[in-house]
Amino acid sequence: MKFLDGFGEQAYALLRIVAGLLFLAHGVQKFFGFPTAFPYPLNPMLYAAGAIELVAGGLIIIGLFTRPAAFIASGMSAVGYWVAHGSTGLYPIANSGETIALYCFIFLFIATRGAGIWSVDGATRK
Repeated sequence: MKFLDGFGEQAYALLRIVAGLLFLAHGVQKFFGFPTAFPYPLNPMLYAAGAIELVAGGLIIIGLFTRPAAFIASGMSAVGYWVAHGSTGLYPIANSGETIALYCFIFLFIATRGAGIWSVDGATRK
């Protein structure tokens, strides 16, 4: 589509920001019960996951330390998939793990590509 040519950097920045916001929302739900209470009691693994969701999600949104934050978020998502979803079946659509599997690969992509435009990392690099 010719009219969309030249907007790749902006689209990537929106992907990074929205993925970070949605990831952060999981941590907010775990720790603050907003907008709905987290449906399971928090154990040490869920506390660690919530902390990673809050910190890495926030860093990814603003684009600060983006590569390491996204790499850690990707790894946490991979572990979360296998612990919470993969143990009930292999296929994400059958075990309700499609969201966390998608996070894993989106954050792996962000870790390899970096922050891009509209980021603290990008602003300090100039």
